[in-house]
Amino acid sequence: MNKLIPKKVELTELFYDLVFVYAVSKLTGLISHLPEGSSFFQQFVIFSIMLIVFINTWMVETVFTNRYGKNSIENILFFMFDMAIVLFMSNNIDGNIQQWFRPFTLAAALLSATLVLQYLLVYLRSHKQVDKNLTRLFVYILSLRTILLLVGALLPFKIGLTIALIGVLSSWILPGIFTSKMTGRAINFPHLLERLTALIIISFGETIVDIADYFKISEFNIFSVLIFIIICALFMVYITQFDHFIDENKTKQTGNRLIYLHYPVLFGISLITVSLDFIGEEEFSKTAATMILYAGLILFYLGIFLADIYNKSNIKKERHVKIIFIASTLLGLLFCNLFKNFDAIVLITTLVTVINSFTLSESMVRQSRF
Repeated sequence: MNKLIPKKVELTELFYDLVFVYAVSKLTGLISHLPEGSSFFQQFVIFSIMLIVFINTWMVETVFTNRYGKNSIENILFFMFDMAIVLFMSNNIDGNIQQWFRPFTLAAALLSATLVLQYLLVYLRSHKQVDKNLTRLFVYILSLRTILLLVGALLPFKIGLTIALIGVLSSWILPGIFTSKMTGRAINFPHLLERLTALIIISFGETIVDIADYFKISEFNIFSVLIFIIICALFMVYITQFDHFIDENKTKQTGNRLIYLHYPVLFGISLITVSLDFIGEEEFSKTAATMILYAGLILFYLGIFLADIYNKSNIKKERHVKIIFIASTLLGLLFCNLFKNFDAIVLITTLVTVINSFTLSESMVRQSRF
């Protein structure tokens, strides 16, 4: 059995993460502060596409760094150049999409082109055929995205939006289709896991910032504490899975499934964040707020359960754990829709998240004893 040597996560990588979390927080504003005349569904579609753009870019860069990155001046310059582009993109997504679509898409094309250049440099320098094959594949995928984004930005809005969307989805889906071609150059699993975990922790940090208004003197009450407990319970579920259940020493992994399962986790956190604002707003429908909140919870828990394939051999999610998660979440959704008021939604959701967190933690602790 090959001994896995963990790869150190460099401080420059963590610095790189900050701008992407800022981008996600700006995107969350698209659905937490709806422009006049727009629907939540319309804004959520835009939010989803933009989130895939940012997170897919982060994932591609992270996988590149995992396999080929070094803490060199060249890599640091690429990081900082990309950060500047993401910062520009993040701060130009306000108002009607037709106003910012072109500059945003052109910037996304430039961001994609820097990834092509990074992979192309490795391709030209590499002497191993397995590395040439892998980097050539990513050059093709990312070049396709770059060209389609560029063409989409230059065409009229409706046609350009469709072409740009195809470009985004292609770079999101194709790595999963060509997973078999990546097995020859496995990722460093502990490094990828640590990077993804850091991204999620920072995302939870953004959620904490967003609920901070509940802790103002004028707003503070027992329900402020309960909202904080909801976030803590979700965080405990995440770290129980990814810090205790998971086998960090896996070898010969492409990391694709680990990456893809974090999309519902990130989408879930974003929906939970905006819904915790919505449930406190009198003018926003409590039914709609509840549906958004529980859609976020379901997506978050889905990502957690999809990670079972990476569990340690002696620890698994027992059948009663799965039943409790499903039953408590669905009953929570039902009761929140029966008692459509802020206090009830917060209290019921606190019970749901705490029960689920305790159930998973208890199961993990008990199995770890044997």
